[in-house]
Amino acid sequence: MAKIRVGVNGYGTIGKRVASAVAAQEDMELVGVTKTRPNFEALSALRKGYDLYVPDESVEAFGKAGVKIAGTLKDMLSKVDIVVDCTPGNVGEYYRDMYKAAGVKAIFQGGEDHSLTGISFNSTANYSESWGAQLSRVVSCNTTGLLRTLNPIDKAFKIKDAYVTIVRRAADPGDSKNGPINGLEPSVSLPTHHGPDVQSIMPWLSISTMAIKASTTLMHVHTVVAELEAEATTEEVIEVLKKASRVRLVRSKDGIKTTAQIMELARDLGRDRSDMYEIVVWEDGIKVVGNTLYYYQAVHQESDVIPENIDCIRSMCKAEKDSAESVAKTDAALGISKS
Repeated sequence: MAKIRVGVNGYGTIGKRVASAVAAQEDMELVGVTKTRPNFEALSALRKGYDLYVPDESVEAFGKAGVKIAGTLKDMLSKVDIVVDCTPGNVGEYYRDMYKAAGVKAIFQGGEDHSLTGISFNSTANYSESWGAQLSRVVSCNTTGLLRTLNPIDKAFKIKDAYVTIVRRAADPGDSKNGPINGLEPSVSLPTHHGPDVQSIMPWLSISTMAIKASTTLMHVHTVVAELEAEATTEEVIEVLKKASRVRLVRSKDGIKTTAQIMELARDLGRDRSDMYEIVVWEDGIKVVGNTLYYYQAVHQESDVIPENIDCIRSMCKAEKDSAESVAKTDAALGISKS
């Protein structure tokens, strides 16, 4: 079977990780990536051997900087089966129309609204909904994090109501324009978008979310309270999460008490860019009291959506019918395991 030809539009925080993940898959070929400016990320892409494409208006700037390009964005679109759009949020309509005109499939990220594509994607919750689709959208890092844990818990015990507070990192580690920050900033527009975003995939789930921006760049932390319909014990919930796809349980008594120590674990695991693709749940922070479940989880905002993008490519291109098989292939290529 011919490899799926993939282009990545936008070689930034998410785009560079998607590109590396695509290049690691045996059934995919990375055709190229795009940049709008000849900066260090463009040079990094070339060092990795990726073909670099640019918008028409950027050709002159790359020429003046002496940065070699393989062509324009339109040239890249003529060579791919599917493009993963990792451009900044709120420009989706412009690129959606461009992709449609070029006759290529496209995946957008969580910075765009669900209405842009009409389909939102999660690998284990609704893999089949993107099967053969022209357009789809991988939900945001926080929404992905909530789906990874709430979906298996809902399947096992049925969630009556979920209440989530998200402590958000203020900026990605490489982003200096939002810091330094010495303060906590609550999101006063309530409920936040995360609940409706989860419902774009689990429409039956009653979920309310709040968020606070914190002065950290490492990870997000969620506090989750869920009212369960079925009886459950703490031990039973732990067993469900141990088996859940792309969820990693850690224990504070083993020395992993903070997000800083989680990221150190990712480094020790030898991950590409020290990424933690899994949603990390503190096992000794899981507690069931009556029919109420409490737990904490951490989300590495730079990387948890990366494996979802890879699985979405397979679903849209009809390359793997079974979601579990696609997840297994992606995880093996990215070094994701329970150990």
